[in-house]
Amino acid sequence: MRKATRGENRHITFLNIFGVTLLLIALILVGTHGAGMAQERALENLKETGRAFASVAKEASPAVVFIKVEKTVSQGQFFRFGTPFNDEFFRRFFGEPGPGFPQMPQQQPKRQVQSQGSGFIISPEGYILTNNHVVGDADEVTVKLLDGREFTAEIVGTDPPTDLAVIKIKAKNLPVLPLGDSDRIEVGEWVLALGNPFGLSHTLTAGIVSAKGRSSVGITDYEDYIQTDAAINPGNSGGPLIDLEGKVVGINTAIYSRNGGGHIGIGFAIPVNMAKAVYTQLIEHGNVTRGYLGVTIQDLTADLALSFGIKDTKGVLVSQVLSDSPAEKAGMRQGDVIVSLNGKPVDTAAALRNEIAMTAPGTSLKVGVIRDGKTKTLSVKVEKMSEDKLTASRSESMKDLGMNVSALTDELAKQYGHEGESGVLVTGVEPGSIAARAGIRPGVLIKEANRRPVKNIKEFEAALKQSGKKPILLFVKDGRGSHYIALDTGK
Repeated sequence: MRKATRGENRHITFLNIFGVTLLLIALILVGTHGAGMAQERALENLKETGRAFASVAKEASPAVVFIKVEKTVSQGQFFRFGTPFNDEFFRRFFGEPGPGFPQMPQQQPKRQVQSQGSGFIISPEGYILTNNHVVGDADEVTVKLLDGREFTAEIVGTDPPTDLAVIKIKAKNLPVLPLGDSDRIEVGEWVLALGNPFGLSHTLTAGIVSAKGRSSVGITDYEDYIQTDAAINPGNSGGPLIDLEGKVVGINTAIYSRNGGGHIGIGFAIPVNMAKAVYTQLIEHGNVTRGYLGVTIQDLTADLALSFGIKDTKGVLVSQVLSDSPAEKAGMRQGDVIVSLNGKPVDTAAALRNEIAMTAPGTSLKVGVIRDGKTKTLSVKVEKMSEDKLTASRSESMKDLGMNVSALTDELAKQYGHEGESGVLVTGVEPGSIAARAGIRPGVLIKEANRRPVKNIKEFEAALKQSGKKPILLFVKDGRGSHYIALDTGK
């Protein structure tokens, strides 16, 4: 075999280098072309998403309504917070007044003021679903459609425990929004919020489902909220939260704000499946009938599970069984851990409370409990929930103050920024109550009552009884830090 000469070797080397160079150039060109194709695909996907949003908005908008409400309030209510109404709705959006904010006398002349919200048509005959806090105590409700027509609406029924309401206008063949299945929607899915924020009619915002099953938010008695980062602002309340199929999955209700600011990416919507059960009863009867079990319940923490000999935290602890209640008649005891309802696992107190509430009175349920390490099945006949039963588990002291409190669980501490603290958490405040007038709102941590540290509800109730005729002195922690609040009960 002949050996290559020096010149031939140089030629072969040059060809090799040239070939490698061409290969690299080809790879770069292919890579550049591939990147370009990827960018084109991404752009096309964005366009497709935009077209989907536009399509949903076009189909849904005619069934979304603008609601204008007139209410009678005192001038003190109007000026105290710098907002139209001294009620829980506006405190959700704007927070409480800071130190030094001028306080007006409680007895003031009455005046008519206006507010606004949203709603959506659920039947061609003119039934509209919205929030109770939008129309609940209204003197007059006006509804405006996308086509410009205006109607005076009748309040068919309201349900404060879920913050839902149904109103009706005299019209026929109206466009209707189809209702979806809120149980099927997944975290991460796109959703659209339609409404009238700040009076800007038929505004569309987009986001994702951030979380499901949010409870202990402190807005209503029955909570199972869809959390979303779609922009929700004052005026959006009562409007629909819609999936990309154009179906309603929730009713926009509130935003979360630590310092009274606007939208920060945390909004809450009532699941449409909960709304279905409520609005049907409101249309048929004008009110909602709920089931009643007669127990005070709480979530099972890791420490509680260990104390009661439970292997995990799935289940609900019965902390009190009310006298002459369905639970007592069925043999349920304090310290039982409810783990199933008609064979379906029970995980949280909020889920169990909602399930019982939506159960028709007279229904018999098989309740699985763990007692002293052994599993038992109790047969409980659900009774009708009445107003006195709704408040029976609350002490007289707390009813007088107009607030509800809950044990501070790890989840609640993390949610409200009270990690490492001890006390009881305010979960509900009645508008116009002693607690509300003092500036207490859901999320406030009560650390002391009448100079006595409180670590649980029992200690809190005992401390309240020590007041006598003096104002109740609370040491609390909220967004402004730790400070004292005196509650004048008028005794």
